This record gives sequence, C-alpha cells and structure tokens, in this order.
Amino acid sequence: MSEQIKQIALVDDHVLFRKGLAALISYFQGYNILFEAANGQDFIRQLEIYGLPDIALLDINMPEMDGYSTASWLHRNHPEVNILALSTMDAETAIIKMITNGAKGYVLKDAEPEELKMAFDEVLSKGYFYNELVTRKVMQSLSALSPGSKLSGFVKLTEREMEFLKYTCTEKTYNEIAAEMFVSPRTIDGYRNSLCEKLQLKSRTGLALYAVKHGIVNI
Repeated sequence: MSEQIKQIALVDDHVLFRKGLAALISYFQGYNILFEAANGQDFIRQLEIYGLPDIALLDINMPEMDGYSTASWLHRNHPEVNILALSTMDAETAIIKMITNGAKGYVLKDAEPEELKMAFDEVLSKGYFYNELVTRKVMQSLSALSPGSKLSGFVKLTEREMEFLKYTCTEKTYNEIAAEMFVSPRTIDGYRNSLCEKLQLKSRTGLALYAVKHGIVNI
C-alpha cells in the first residue's frame, strides 16, 4: 500500500527564500506543498481555500501576523496541525516562546536539507522534533508522562519552584524574574540549579518545555 502524501503549508514573508524552500521540499519523498503564505493572516485566509495541512512551517518575523501569533492561533483552533518553527533566531527566548505557543520543533534556516526532512518525519511519527536546540534528552524527559498528565506523583516541587517554572516560559531575564518574585538573583540561580538537578535538565529551554508538558503553564 502506498504511503499517503503529507501536506505542508509554508509561511514566510521572504518570497525568494519561500520559493526556493518550496522547490526543495517538492523533492522530499512523501511530502507536498499544499500552499504558501506570506504571513499569518495570509495563512489563515488560505486555510479556507486549501484546507488543513499536516505540517505548518512557520517563520517567526513576519509582517501583519508573526509566527508567535500564528502558532498560538493555530494551536487554539486546529491543534491537530503540527507546527514547526523555521527561523534565523537561535535565542532561547524565541525557542521557548514558539514552543509555548504550540510549536513541536524548531529548525534554523541555515540547517541542512536532511535536517528539515528529519524534522517533518519526526514531528509526524514522534510528536516532536529533536535537535541541538530542543535536545532529545530534554524532550524524552518531557515525554515521561502521557499527554495531559500533571506533575503530581512524578517529581515533588515547592510552590516557589513552580512559580519560577512559570516565569521561565516568559521573555523575562533571570534578573527580572528575581524582581518579580521579590528575591535575589542568587536565589533565582538556586531555583534554576535545583530544578535542573531534580529534573535532569540542562537549560532554560528544557525547564520551560517541562512546565508546558506537565500543565504548569497552559498553552
């Protein structure tokens, strides 16, 4: 039995890049470009014409409606669509914000074509794409509980640690989080180090993803 062709929606405001990427994806076995869009609003309009893709590949910086807003809208209205972020930005805050808005993977625009193809394959087969930005170890630890499960009975955290985890999902710096929580930056360092040790994670991205996966922060 032949494998069903998976449909990709490509959302990027740079026309030459978008056309080149569409041509590249057309060579990926098992995938087809359903449509291209210049921004989030254009994407939503075209959904009414072409229907839902299997994967929405979203740029972040776009006019009218950026990738964050588009991912959030899509996650709320069509959670069955798999969202992949495609960006030049490798900042931790950008990765966290896209993940907390519903993205299931994050690919840099300078990635090799093989990595993009792998991202498509893994997000469909495993639910997330793992790479150096969103590490396999982080995502495996997040997958330890079934979807919808809460933290209770898995790892015991204090109320302040839970509060800190919520702040990791924002764009605030650690110093700004300290001010919000009325503690010193050194105390925040303590929360971070303690949580990383408890949860066997290594980065703020991992902590933020953990908070999302376990219902500490709702998206």
